[in-house]
Amino acid sequence: MIDTLLWWLTSPFEYAFMRRALAACLALSLTAPILGVLLTLRGMSLMGEALSHAIMPGVAIAFLLAGFSLPLMMLGGVLAGLVTVALAGGVTQFSGLKEDAAMASLFLIAMAGGVTIVSLSGNALDLGHVLFGSILAVDGPTLGLVALGSSTVLVGLAIAFRALVVECLDPLFLTLQGRHAGWTHALFMVLVVISLVIGFQTLGILMAAGLMLLPAAASRYWSQRLEGMIAIAIGIALASSVVGLLVSYHAGLPSGPSIILLVGLGYCASVVLGPHRGLKTGIRWPKRVVPSRQAGQLR
Repeated sequence: MIDTLLWWLTSPFEYAFMRRALAACLALSLTAPILGVLLTLRGMSLMGEALSHAIMPGVAIAFLLAGFSLPLMMLGGVLAGLVTVALAGGVTQFSGLKEDAAMASLFLIAMAGGVTIVSLSGNALDLGHVLFGSILAVDGPTLGLVALGSSTVLVGLAIAFRALVVECLDPLFLTLQGRHAGWTHALFMVLVVISLVIGFQTLGILMAAGLMLLPAAASRYWSQRLEGMIAIAIGIALASSVVGLLVSYHAGLPSGPSIILLVGLGYCASVVLGPHRGLKTGIRWPKRVVPSRQAGQLR
């Protein structure tokens, strides 16, 4: 029994492509959930999903110009994401429309334009690879880019973490301390874009935000402290990544969707069992009323 379990756990990683996929998943799992927790605290969860779609035009244009060159596609995705963030901020500034509403409008346009560009220049396989990713196809250079992007996000978070948290909770206080909240917000959005771009190669544009948002949402049912939410979100992402790769290998399932489905199961379990606002703790069962002898005598 133990030998079988050890074989199930270790045999997939005898192959180099599985080890590279595992390393890429671990790099993403250590960074994306932190940004997801800050996004949920800001009430901007859907903006993360919108940004993951907004990088599509940059990826598509790079693919049209240079073919399947991952560095250029990632650069194009970063530029497209930053342009979308700037446009959404401009629309909010000059029209008064909320930033999430402006982002929702722009990402739909960006997504449609990107899909059209890829369809005109490639085939269904190319479009599917961009939309759904291919984590098992991660090679050495791609893994290096993922590691570099994740390291950049971690360094940015380490340098500006306190300002990001304060800006998340009380932007006016941050401004009174001599720091402009707008620049802090812009830095945060840049980090989100970088994280989503390095995730599109592994999980695809459609699911790149899954490893960022689902663990963060699940963690809020287990802890009310920021450090607790971050630790739990990272733990859920790491466990789902490892188990998802194992299940996909042994069951012959696509790796990216397997990972996101496991994260989704973790979220559903958190909704039901979580000690903070979970369904199990939130249900108030009616107390059984047992009539007393005195009440019976009075009747």
